[in-house]
Amino acid sequence: METHVQRSLSKPFLAPVAQFQPTHPVLGRIGSLEVRLAATLSEVEAAQALRYRVFVEEMGARLPPEAMLQKRDYDTVDRYCDHLVVLDTALEGDSEDQIVGTYRLLRQEVASRHDGFYSQSEFNVMDLVGRNPDKRFVELGRSCVLRAYRTRRTLEALWQGNWAYALAHGIDVMFGCASFPGDQPYAHALALSFLNHAAAAKAEWGVEAIAGRGVSTDMMPVEAINPRAAIAAMPPLIKGYLRVGALVSGEAVVDPEFRTTDVLVVLPVKQINGRYINHYGADASRFAA
Repeated sequence: METHVQRSLSKPFLAPVAQFQPTHPVLGRIGSLEVRLAATLSEVEAAQALRYRVFVEEMGARLPPEAMLQKRDYDTVDRYCDHLVVLDTALEGDSEDQIVGTYRLLRQEVASRHDGFYSQSEFNVMDLVGRNPDKRFVELGRSCVLRAYRTRRTLEALWQGNWAYALAHGIDVMFGCASFPGDQPYAHALALSFLNHAAAAKAEWGVEAIAGRGVSTDMMPVEAINPRAAIAAMPPLIKGYLRVGALVSGEAVVDPEFRTTDVLVVLPVKQINGRYINHYGADASRFAA
């Protein structure tokens, strides 16, 4: 599959990329797949071009005119995030041509020095953070994989990177928006209702949508929910979060630009399913470089 990305000569921002320097630049390898942080501005732009291909060309998102012209999904938050990338080293070309998956990682202390978290435009994230002053948070966002690489191996590579990154920074809680396709929440009533009954974030992890934007995910009575059908109706990323042990907000928010219905996923590290800790290694050593 052709994976060459269009490179733009213009730069919408000066990105201070790769502030985190791990002991080993490569966070993990699975076969020909390599996971690490983007190390140059051109690699960040390649990740943004991948996001454009998936979010705009495949899913129909509507970005600002300049982003559409440059064929890259970017925003101001990109300036101060770390960009996790998965590369297929078996592909010909430069590293930019080998990027097949990406995640955007934003640590709490970095967000506080800049413009905050991306997800706080939809959910009251700062209330969640404020109620847990002894915890260190990281926001996971813009998860994106080329269609041909939407396999278990690529997902494992992404989570190897996330897990190694979280351990390196002493992260206690991962969180971020996860999306259902389309801007009609009730089209996902079965899956959303199942999440509300089976994985609702409550008490210390509860989080509400920004006032006036939330739609309750409690759409169906529990006796009307077929769990197997509900899980089958979920996007793969949300199913993956659920398997790991994540909790989900009790409200959804419509994102009109990306044409998605978003929920906030909260994953306290101590609640991660033990078999996944065993799979990757408590020190992220299984797929370590």
